[in-house]
Amino acid sequence: MDFKQSIRDQTHVSTTLAAHLLSKKHDSNVVFSPVSIHAVLSLLAQGTTGRTRDQLLAFLKTNTTHNLNSLYSQYVSSIFGDSSSTDGPRLSSIFGDSSSSDGPRLSIANGVWVDKTLSLKPSFKQVVDDVYKAVCKQVDFQTKAAEVVDEVNLWAERQTNGLIKELLHADEVSSLTRLIFANALYFKGTWRDPFDREATIESDFHLLGGNKVQVPFMTDNEFKFVCEYDDFKVLGLPYLRGQERREFTMYFFLPNAKDGLQSLVQKIGSTSDFLDSHIRGQQVEVGRFLLPKFKIEFRFKVCDMLMELGLVLPFTGEDGLTEMADSSAGERLHVSSIHQKSFMEVNEEGTEAAAVTYEQCYGCASDEEEPRRVDFVADHPFLFVIREDVTGVVLFVGQVINPSVG
Repeated sequence: MDFKQSIRDQTHVSTTLAAHLLSKKHDSNVVFSPVSIHAVLSLLAQGTTGRTRDQLLAFLKTNTTHNLNSLYSQYVSSIFGDSSSTDGPRLSSIFGDSSSSDGPRLSIANGVWVDKTLSLKPSFKQVVDDVYKAVCKQVDFQTKAAEVVDEVNLWAERQTNGLIKELLHADEVSSLTRLIFANALYFKGTWRDPFDREATIESDFHLLGGNKVQVPFMTDNEFKFVCEYDDFKVLGLPYLRGQERREFTMYFFLPNAKDGLQSLVQKIGSTSDFLDSHIRGQQVEVGRFLLPKFKIEFRFKVCDMLMELGLVLPFTGEDGLTEMADSSAGERLHVSSIHQKSFMEVNEEGTEAAAVTYEQCYGCASDEEEPRRVDFVADHPFLFVIREDVTGVVLFVGQVINPSVG
């Protein structure tokens, strides 16, 4: 498997998801993790067969489940290091923890909760254990659904350093539920060049429709990584690196027009290599620089988006999840729903973000130029991406429509 090409394909999937979601939620603050969705779909693919598996593989732009497993293993090793285990990550031992490195704290974990009437097939269980290193628990959905909800919620909260609370609502799990898969992602990075809190100022942020709100903006007059294009600019803010090879950067895509975000989103969705070809910034002297602080909590039904994009067979039960588990009742499993809940806060020190994606199964660049002075005034809706630059893996994507709303 060509790792770099696989990452490019994964990024194409990420930008497709982002363009669709951001265009649907065009008037809302959004943050989500495409790599977390990719992990859940990759695990799902292991349990499918026939046309359902073919559709999943085509959607994920790969040929075999072996390629998905190899890709997951490689980027987890490259980006997360030894941050996942069958017991889940412990924040004290996260690869990049401040005790051993100044780099970002980062973890990934997977969980599988299986009804006691099911037994995972040996081949699927081996992938769950050896590749995805998931905590795997036998539970009683039929008579103790509320206790399972509490257990999954506690797991999600622990894996995200307390950022994702109440992942599942009590009415989301019932006696019909047979399996729950979940992927949790946590990130905390400090800017390489933190902003001075005393320099933060209140100023106007222009909303869609013409109104304005006063919000706190971070300011700076240091050199920044900025690229200018015909109708938008890209700012790259690198995070402090540790001794490891990883390089994390948060990119801000700012349309020139106050109402230009949707046009930019469409451009991202229609260009497969958009990110790679538009983030090669060079350090330039900034003139006027304003970047709002913001905090976003966002939850959405991933399954609705996937079906709108043509991935429908996992939810119809046509082939069933026949490679996943054997049922004592002879039931055929199908995917009932996939959701994600995400959180992000950006301030003078850096960024803290997390996402948990869960799935329920039921029975039944430009040419270089001389450095010059540019303005970067993010006082209107913009898009952002957190990316690991050595591999190219996109961790989080979102948009800020109104920084005064959490």
